[in-house]
Amino acid sequence: MSESDAVRELMEADRWIERVSAQRNHLPELEELKNVEEELRSLLKSLHEAEDALSPVEHAYDDAAKEADRLRTRASDLSARLAASTANARELAAISGELDHVRALLAVSEDRELELLLALEPLQEVVARIKERAQPGVARRTSLQSSILELQQTLDDELVSLRAQRQEKALHVSSAVLSRYDAALVRAGTSGAALVDAGRCDGCRIALSPLDLDRWKSQPADSFMACPECGRLLLA
Repeated sequence: MSESDAVRELMEADRWIERVSAQRNHLPELEELKNVEEELRSLLKSLHEAEDALSPVEHAYDDAAKEADRLRTRASDLSARLAASTANARELAAISGELDHVRALLAVSEDRELELLLALEPLQEVVARIKERAQPGVARRTSLQSSILELQQTLDDELVSLRAQRQEKALHVSSAVLSRYDAALVRAGTSGAALVDAGRCDGCRIALSPLDLDRWKSQPADSFMACPECGRLLLA
């Protein structure tokens, strides 16, 4: 195998590694997951706002319901005492007066309880609707996370294999050329070599000047000119 062919194989190996790495980091599922999570964050914000509006009404309703229950219990006790009482007229009048007062307070309390209940229901419906809207997104997020994990694991396994193959191909390149190749790879990324395509370096896509193109064409076999722009070793 010629040095040029060995460098070409190494370049192709590095380009495959770059493609698979890019695929791993730019899965369509990753973009969809990003969109799903943005929607869920928006719904969560709406949910917090709805719950903030709901909370004080819930507390007020609970307080009103407890007060109504207390008054109903007191009215029931007074009614029972009045019905079973053998007290004198003055005591009976006092019990009857307190009962009337408690019943009046109960009527006001029940009106307040009903008022708060009517205010509470639409707020609870808003919270329930937001949670219902979020459920498909939560399920889709879980599904996407599972798919992404599986796909990335598959691609990681492929990268391990590709990198092992790359190491084998690097053994066929002389140490001097490999040193130049690896330096260009670190500097330019993707690969340390590039093809000349229609007078352009296909790594950086910059056209070679006529003088540089003539220099490249006149290079002896298995010698390598670096791209003046990106530094990659230029191959035919």
